[in-house]
Amino acid sequence: VLELHSQTELQRCLCFLTDAEPTQSETEVWEEVNQVLMEARVILDDLQAYRGAGEEIRQAIQSPGVEGVQEKAWAAVVPLVTKLKTFYEFSQKLESSLRCLMDVLTSSASTPTQHLEQKQALARQFAHIMHFTLRFDELKMTNPAIQNDFSYYRRTISRMRINNLSADAGNEVNNELANRMSLFYASATPMLKTLSDATSKFVSDNPDVPIENTTDCLSTMASVCKVMLETPEYRSRFASEETVLFCLRVMVGVIILYDHVHPAGAFVKTSNIDMKGCIRVLKEQPPSSVEGLLNALRYTTKHLNDEATSKQIKNMLQQN
Repeated sequence: VLELHSQTELQRCLCFLTDAEPTQSETEVWEEVNQVLMEARVILDDLQAYRGAGEEIRQAIQSPGVEGVQEKAWAAVVPLVTKLKTFYEFSQKLESSLRCLMDVLTSSASTPTQHLEQKQALARQFAHIMHFTLRFDELKMTNPAIQNDFSYYRRTISRMRINNLSADAGNEVNNELANRMSLFYASATPMLKTLSDATSKFVSDNPDVPIENTTDCLSTMASVCKVMLETPEYRSRFASEETVLFCLRVMVGVIILYDHVHPAGAFVKTSNIDMKGCIRVLKEQPPSSVEGLLNALRYTTKHLNDEATSKQIKNMLQQN
């Protein structure tokens, strides 16, 4: 497991925290990904402000024969579903950005450590994608209105079809897209699932790239985050509590990707990630700020419940 001591290793640490400028050869990828990251901020704001149409739906269910009540519920739900469609379509853009960055950060031209040192601007963007993903899923996990609204929308559309009624311009989501959105929102952590699947697909689509290039890149990022969080000298440089959360989310995100891509996963003794150390760092934070991250490790990883996972690690994750 990576230990950080030297000055160059410290610089590698700080690449996640400093706004490093992309080099000329990185500019094209950086600008493409930057567009997506700028939209990510808007997506998070919209998700945070998402209130749902619970009250209108409840009244519509209680008064099935009252036309005005039905219309009011439909009028409330349609713009919300348009938002949910935007979130889902954004997950596809995020997946594409992740693949662009992985192409660069896992090429055999350099070691994973060298990539993180030399391509700091792109490594930071990768970290920002992880941060967004965990934050999106935390917000989604605590907002049951999302699935309730979408279920109501689908039921209403079906009823309209049976009765040969037009759904007007509000029917922006065709059946195929609605099925894909249903699968997306049915997951406890939809963005993480999208990126885990994308990372696994990246590895299978690129058999000429050794799998270690990908797993070493992910485990190095996890180790850097863990060391930064547990070392007072580094942690004292953090500008705010938000920076701590940033590091925690990145650490958990890359662990989950590693667990999906590595044949044996992140929890075995031979793993390049010090899982006990990472869980310990999470447990040292205020419970309210890490509950979503611990849940992500509990429910979105692939190998946690394998026999090869030590009882100690399982117990650490079971305890609150």
